[in-house]
Amino acid sequence: MLLDDERLDYLLAEELRIIQSPSVFSFSLDAVLLARFAYLPLKRGKVVDLCTGNGAIPLFLSARTESQIIGVELQERLVHMAQRSVAYNGLESQISILEGDVKTIPETLGFEKYDVVTCNPPYFPADNMSDKNISEHMAIARHELHLTLDEAVRSASQLLKQGGKAAFVHRAGRLIDLITAMRANRLEPKRVRLVYPKAGKEANTLLIEGIKDGKPDLKILPPLIVYGDDGEYTEEVREMLYGDN
Repeated sequence: MLLDDERLDYLLAEELRIIQSPSVFSFSLDAVLLARFAYLPLKRGKVVDLCTGNGAIPLFLSARTESQIIGVELQERLVHMAQRSVAYNGLESQISILEGDVKTIPETLGFEKYDVVTCNPPYFPADNMSDKNISEHMAIARHELHLTLDEAVRSASQLLKQGGKAAFVHRAGRLIDLITAMRANRLEPKRVRLVYPKAGKEANTLLIEGIKDGKPDLKILPPLIVYGDDGEYTEEVREMLYGDN
């Protein structure tokens, strides 16, 4: 089941397993934060995760909802990793992983049919590749080589029903870009939470959720601090990662 460069890791809070590869793709804390931040219907509903990578976010979401979840990923290798993880956890009846281009996926999945869209898009411009030694898989996941922020937001909006919700995680410095793109595509920002590596430091990550054709009324949520002064995860982040135990 596992290739030579792969390992089977635990999603402890969800009591699930996931196939990862340090040389190809491993999910980051951002995926955990987005999966916990996003609104989800408990039972009925249809959810799409764009830029799904190795399927971490659909797996996280499956622990919070009985809704059908579709993960969309461009890279064939990551699609196969995600599909095998879904099968390993016996979640084939709830989660589907599709190989496809986020830019054109609404034409395949259908326009305005979904209740929730989540997206952890590439963070860095295509010309900002300081690390030349990363693999092609990681370069595509991290940099806007095949998908820009505007394109990701546009596809999310096209997939959503009126009143549906889209949730994104990105670098804090892209907040204005995200809000601009969302409003240009009928997604009204409704909730924002900034993530700080430590208290007293600048925010480095943002979580934002918008409603399609929603009314303006933005709520700024309390800050999320990742590490305490002792260098360990804060209680809130530990609970996200490891559960109540």
